[in-house]
Amino acid sequence: MASKLVQLKGKACQATSFVAKHGGTYYKQMIEKNKQFIQEPATIEKCNELSKQLLYTRLASIPGRTETFWKELNHVKGLWKNRQELKVEDAGIAALFGLECFCWFCAGEIVGRGFTFTGYHV
Repeated sequence: MASKLVQLKGKACQATSFVAKHGGTYYKQMIEKNKQFIQEPATIEKCNELSKQLLYTRLASIPGRTETFWKELNHVKGLWKNRQELKVEDAGIAALFGLECFCWFCAGEIVGRGFTFTGYHV
């Protein structure tokens, strides 16, 4: 176990040095590539305007998303009504999807507890 810890520490040091060496170059390339999305000058008023645009754009997309939700729900209802015709592959995919949802729920709980497995800090 101690040897694994030493290996992990070595790899972490290598990753840190790589990021320190190449991180600035990557940042500059990314900014140059996405220059058209940068708002100049970055004033408080411009930031407030952009945040309002984002909020109202997201709000405007709600009807389309609810319509899609109801279509998906009706599709699932149809599958449930005809469950005798359901293939094993479809059932397996549904089970894997349910397992993935549960795993993400558990990961969220662990993060919410402050990365502990035993309980919440009270």
